[in-house]
Amino acid sequence: MRTYFLSATEPNVGLTSVALGLLRTLQRSGLKVAFVKPVTKRTADSEPSVLFARSICHLNSTPDPLPMSLVTQQVTSGKTDDLLEEIVSMALTNAQGADVLVVEGIHADPTRAFIPQLSADISKSLQADVILVASGADAEGLAQTNYVITRIRASGRRIEGVIFNRVGPDFDAAAASIELDGVPIWGMVRDNPALSAPRMLDIARHLGAEVMIQGEIATRRAHETVVCARSVSEVIPRLKPGALVISAGDRDDVILATALAASNGIELAGLVLTHHSFISPRIERFGSRAFRSGLPVLRTGGDTYETAATISRFPQAVPQDDLVRMNAVIESVAEGLDALAICEGLEHATSRRMSPPAFRYQLIQKARAANKRIVLPEGDEPRTIRAAVICTEKRIARCVLLGQRKVIESVAEAMGVDLPDGLEILDPHEIAGRFVEPMVALRKGKGLTASQALLALEDTVVLGTMMLAVDEVDGLVSGAVHTTANTVRPALQLIRTAPGSSIVSSCFFMLMPDQVLVYADCAVNPDPTAEELAEIARQSADSAEAFGIDAKVAMLSYSTGASGAGDDVEKVRVATELAKTRWPDMVIDGPMQYDAATVQEVAAQKAPGSAVAGQATVFIFPDLNTGNTTYKAVQRSANVVSVGPMLQGLRKPVNDLSRGALVDDIVFTIALTAIQAEALKNGASE
Repeated sequence: MRTYFLSATEPNVGLTSVALGLLRTLQRSGLKVAFVKPVTKRTADSEPSVLFARSICHLNSTPDPLPMSLVTQQVTSGKTDDLLEEIVSMALTNAQGADVLVVEGIHADPTRAFIPQLSADISKSLQADVILVASGADAEGLAQTNYVITRIRASGRRIEGVIFNRVGPDFDAAAASIELDGVPIWGMVRDNPALSAPRMLDIARHLGAEVMIQGEIATRRAHETVVCARSVSEVIPRLKPGALVISAGDRDDVILATALAASNGIELAGLVLTHHSFISPRIERFGSRAFRSGLPVLRTGGDTYETAATISRFPQAVPQDDLVRMNAVIESVAEGLDALAICEGLEHATSRRMSPPAFRYQLIQKARAANKRIVLPEGDEPRTIRAAVICTEKRIARCVLLGQRKVIESVAEAMGVDLPDGLEILDPHEIAGRFVEPMVALRKGKGLTASQALLALEDTVVLGTMMLAVDEVDGLVSGAVHTTANTVRPALQLIRTAPGSSIVSSCFFMLMPDQVLVYADCAVNPDPTAEELAEIARQSADSAEAFGIDAKVAMLSYSTGASGAGDDVEKVRVATELAKTRWPDMVIDGPMQYDAATVQEVAAQKAPGSAVAGQATVFIFPDLNTGNTTYKAVQRSANVVSVGPMLQGLRKPVNDLSRGALVDDIVFTIALTAIQAEALKNGASE
């Protein structure tokens, strides 16, 4: 096992953020990672590093840190050896079976002069390699890093790498590489002010403000503060998404302008009323629509400038209940780290499994490599626009939004989203005509006429499906506002099943805490026959392999092996034998109960010698009732993220979204679709 000890070169460099970002990078590489923060200045149950490691990185066994008061007492009492023994025991007990142990060092404190020596003793006791977390804001950060490197080397400890955090535009990376005297740079994490944007909920807490109108207080974030001391004509241009308006309640002109902006769909962060003031009842009635639109309104006793100054001093640390922001910070850090350099020397790690972070990371990397053109029929839907922008900016796919450009631009502007140059927008009315003839040809057996085809093409899902049918795009994603039937029916009529497939099925990728599993069929076929069940198993195994999951297929039933009887068990038994006969290379076994498929101890009793029992990664349910119920029970009860459903068996990829899909769900579905398109292309060429 390799141990990394993260140490800050100076205060406030984001040690916690970088430690968690390193965890994500290692998890993405399929490594089993453990995390320890030995000492905290907070209480054990409020330490952010530990809480975020458990809730976001899913390292539930992360131990509670020792409180600084206890540590100080032991050091000053001459019991440092006992303290080190306790810390080593805590770390190694937690790290059993891990490939890498990440240890977050102790934050500097000028009132406790023993901290540098204690940090050195901890890293030596754990035989850890030191990773320095340094400021990339300016040249002073580089000079301080060199000083720390010299000091650590003099103590005989090994420095494995340096991570520069909050790197500014003037930071000279080339000069840094030269000046670090052979210490490799593991990452350059660019400063991103957007990641510091607090929620209105946090601002209310920070100000001790009274909440007048709650609105979307837990989700809206303040990216800019607008102090309303000048005329309203000066204020209006600054009323943009994310703007926090600070004004006295007697500024009716400012309140009206704010209400008008909110009514027009501009997602302002919120409104803070100063001087203990209220909105005039007449203004509140006049702008009632705006004040019901989600705009949070707070009230505080200070004056406008005093309130703005207090907000400017908002602490940089992420509140422990703001998982969305912390996850974005971790993702930003991971994007700035050099995964190849970090994982060099770890290639012999034995427990590489498809963990959720590894799955998400590889999903994006494979989609980028595929470089597919994906059509999004719901082009003016806000979540879809955001997802398309992300996919374009991160080169996940070449997205095509179907919709009127003016409408899409208006929705984007209201959300404060800039449409990148590479994002394609096509007006359905301008392009529908050229698909009439090919659609008539595809549906000639059903007697479709040109006028009927033109009418059908008014549905953007049908239009997008035709674009896919004639190879103008590589895949389609819909369902944010359309039903599953609206998405799937045109695909069955115009795309049809792939060669060798007689049915269309679905699978979900279940992001369990330690690995990703595949569940099928949970969305399409109510009661598949044995032949159909065998085909679902093949389709699902292929899907798993396409996404880097080693497919070991369990055919589920209420009975394992020959222990039970009945028509339902017999169907699964026949399906298993059919699959083994038709696809002898597939690793498959059944009938099998879920516990026998997943738990080694149960597998040893119920299915000894099975190549699947106790280690299954693909689970085939006997019918839709069982599959849909199980996936939702696991998803909700265990708080597991499920990606899907991904449709299988079509000649070209079409995927359906939940109407409650989040932006990230849409992004990952677009990536899934791109990878599917590449896999289908490669399969057709073999």
